[in-house]
Amino acid sequence: MKLATLKQGGRDGTLVVVSRDLSLCQPVPAIARTLQAALDDWNTVAPQLAEVYDALNNHGARHAERFDPALCHSPLPRAYQWADGSAYVNHVELVRKARGADMPPEFWTDPLMYQGGSDSFVGPTDPVFALDEAWGIDFEAEVAVVTGDVPMGATPADCRQHIRLLMLVNDVSLRNLIPAELAKGFGFFQSKPASAFSPVAVTPDELGEAWDGGKVHLPLVVHLNDELFGRPNAGVDMTFDFGQLIAHVARTRELEAGSIIGSGTVSNVDRSTGSGCLAEKRCLETIADGKPVTPFMRFGDRVRIEMFDAGGATLFGAIDQQVRRYSN
Repeated sequence: MKLATLKQGGRDGTLVVVSRDLSLCQPVPAIARTLQAALDDWNTVAPQLAEVYDALNNHGARHAERFDPALCHSPLPRAYQWADGSAYVNHVELVRKARGADMPPEFWTDPLMYQGGSDSFVGPTDPVFALDEAWGIDFEAEVAVVTGDVPMGATPADCRQHIRLLMLVNDVSLRNLIPAELAKGFGFFQSKPASAFSPVAVTPDELGEAWDGGKVHLPLVVHLNDELFGRPNAGVDMTFDFGQLIAHVARTRELEAGSIIGSGTVSNVDRSTGSGCLAEKRCLETIADGKPVTPFMRFGDRVRIEMFDAGGATLFGAIDQQVRRYSN
């Protein structure tokens, strides 16, 4: 099943069911007005949404409309929780190596996680706004899951059963603001502006054999200014799967339905697959030549993040964003 949120009907948008090929959609106000409302009553609502989905895919929907990603908000325009991990520890190791820092051994056994701003996300084709190019504007191509209610202390195996939906993410980072923030010892804030998510969120069964219950075994394809930048496989070199990431968050708290947990930048040890962010490529350049040469994003640059099934069909639709100067 594939779900999206259109930019209509208020701040939290209007939930629509989207056909498998992303050509059609249908609003479902009689079932759930918003995606959050659906997640709050998932066991009751999901079967009803699935009936609409089947009708769309079999040309039996009465009120189908053309699906346009440009009209979409992020599937959850705002969420109760957005926690982003760094599950690809080889990426962390590379970043630390580039700046001459040792890799703490516990990073391989205990996930890194930060709590992002979840009060306002941006749509998949909305601009990445910034006031200054000197902030070091970077994209981060990731996968994320949306959970149901998760009890405190849930095991990784239990947590995998609470995964309701999957999405793609552009977790924008302002790299040149990060060092001063981390030096304070209190984590990210200004350096992590609003994230964007894929046009549609999909139930795990839509991924077929590419989903093993905790990882997505497909390449995440990134283009920068229409040139291929990377296609690292999200199921390779993922040190902590989504069950482990969710369990890390739930160790001391309950998670409410609609919580979003991110994978961190998808990264492979095999560097021939390219990178999921500019920072990683710059680190590789620094290690090889002593300094980076690839610039961060400038106003007018465009990033596209997408994932395809084995037959070449887009699964989530594309995050397609241009960097623009912010003005009131």
